[in-house]
Amino acid sequence: MAAALRRFIPLFDRVLVQKAEAITKTSSGILIPEKSVAKVLTGKVVAVGEGQRTESGSLIPPAVSVGDEVLLPEFGGTKVTLEEKDYFLFRDSDILAKLKSE
Repeated sequence: MAAALRRFIPLFDRVLVQKAEAITKTSSGILIPEKSVAKVLTGKVVAVGEGQRTESGSLIPPAVSVGDEVLLPEFGGTKVTLEEKDYFLFRDSDILAKLKSE
């Protein structure tokens, strides 16, 4: 993992996600035009904050952890560029689902 990414620690209930790459080539080698490529709504959790604090001061831990595969909303998130790679910062409550590996 890159040094800048290891130093990046999201605050509160924020989650740093690296979106999956869109498939731009078929298995037979045909290139798909950008206009026809479906929007990628999955990603891998790269960093997680400590969680949300309640009014009483107790900590609510995030529902996801580093390495989880998640389903993301179509819009939203804050784009963050670290070492020339794009990542997105979401609130824990914005993440739609956790995907199980088979």
